[in-house]
Amino acid sequence: MTRVSEAVLARIDDLHRGRVAEGTAPSSVWGVFDRSGLVASGGHGDRGDGRTPDADTVYRIASCTKSVTAATLLTLVAEGRVHLDAPVTDFVPAFAAVRLPTSDAPVPTLRMLLTMSAGLPTDDPWADRQESITDDELDDVLRAGLLFDSVPGTRFAYSNTGYALLGRVVAVLTGTPFPQAATDRVLGPLGLDATVFAAADAGGYVVQGQRRADDGCKALPLTGPGAFSPIGGLFSTVRDLARWGTWLAAASDPGRETTGTDAVLDAASRRSMQQLARFLPGPLVAGAPERPGGYGFGLFVEHDDRVGALVSHSGGYPGFSAHMRWSAATGLGVVAFENATQAKVAGAAVTAHDLLLAEHVERVRPAAEALRAVLPETRAAQAAVGRLLADWSDDRAAAITTENVPLDQSWDRRRATVAAAVAAVGADLAAEPVAEESATPTHLRWWLPGTAGRLRVEIRLAPLSRGLVQTLVVRAEPTA
Repeated sequence: MTRVSEAVLARIDDLHRGRVAEGTAPSSVWGVFDRSGLVASGGHGDRGDGRTPDADTVYRIASCTKSVTAATLLTLVAEGRVHLDAPVTDFVPAFAAVRLPTSDAPVPTLRMLLTMSAGLPTDDPWADRQESITDDELDDVLRAGLLFDSVPGTRFAYSNTGYALLGRVVAVLTGTPFPQAATDRVLGPLGLDATVFAAADAGGYVVQGQRRADDGCKALPLTGPGAFSPIGGLFSTVRDLARWGTWLAAASDPGRETTGTDAVLDAASRRSMQQLARFLPGPLVAGAPERPGGYGFGLFVEHDDRVGALVSHSGGYPGFSAHMRWSAATGLGVVAFENATQAKVAGAAVTAHDLLLAEHVERVRPAAEALRAVLPETRAAQAAVGRLLADWSDDRAAAITTENVPLDQSWDRRRATVAAAVAAVGADLAAEPVAEESATPTHLRWWLPGTAGRLRVEIRLAPLSRGLVQTLVVRAEPTA
């Protein structure tokens, strides 16, 4: 279990207490999880019955549902029953009536729909009100025609309609309504019993969605399952959604062991959900730090300079706001729910997650400053380069490097360059490195101490299994 300090948890709790006090939402609940599952949670406000929400209180999670939709479809891909590059018309014949934006435009494929690149416009305000329509009514929408913002397969645009179509594909392939297929294939086998498509099926207290009005808050009716449920129809709890995030994040754990839940969807498929497929300019969460990122399969992916990939999804429905996010490398994650239209709890969740990551990075830095796990071949090459620097021989150099190295710079020139660098800082070639850095498992940079500075040595291995050095850089870094 990852240690999270009481001070950080208190700051996260204060964030949500403040949102209720400011009137952002009647209630606000949060949870923190790591690779072991939920490690802490808290709640504030009145969930509707005079009680404070907790980790087992049921909220609408809205578009966080899209990750379940994507995972359900991928179970069928894993079984070989469908290919992601199949056109949607193979499963939804009514889409054939849709006029494409150009004469050479392709029919959107399942992959395009998954990655929000089918060319359809962003449609949140409209689609959020379509959940309960029937399949026949969705077919009528398609036959009446759709607008396109771009040629399918060329640009990102957040499309709920695309995920409604994916849900229909699942229903056609399984012969069951999408909510039943998602429950049978994913939610049930993972033990996510509190995650349901109908409020009546929830085991815990279901919070009522609210909308701000001049005279306070107005309760909003809960819509039932329908053709648009794949876009955001799920209800869940902090405990269940943390378990969902833990399972998805586990696919990126280098020390993971195969478990029974891998039979639901293998780790490779779960990792594919968390790979950036479509780039988005600008911040992915309004008001949050601007990190480069985009969309994968039912999930957003951002790059953080400290820990790498951050995976997330927000949810906004009439009366509800939700967010889940985690670090692929550390497994540290946050979930948060509120019951107010446009509450945008994602901002608080991002702040909370950044607090967790900052503490984690600060804790691990003394043990390994910016050092990633390197391959044994990289360590062997480091030792070989160390021996070469201490006693240079062209034959020894040729034995541990690829043929491009002397072509990029002759041995004579390399010997002279190394000798000059060593002399410039008075480097102790027999000493242990005073610092190391690694960008990838086949890359290593280290510094040797000297009387007048440090000697920087850097290697990068070729992709050959013998572990040969394709890049060798030796530079003096004199004391300023």
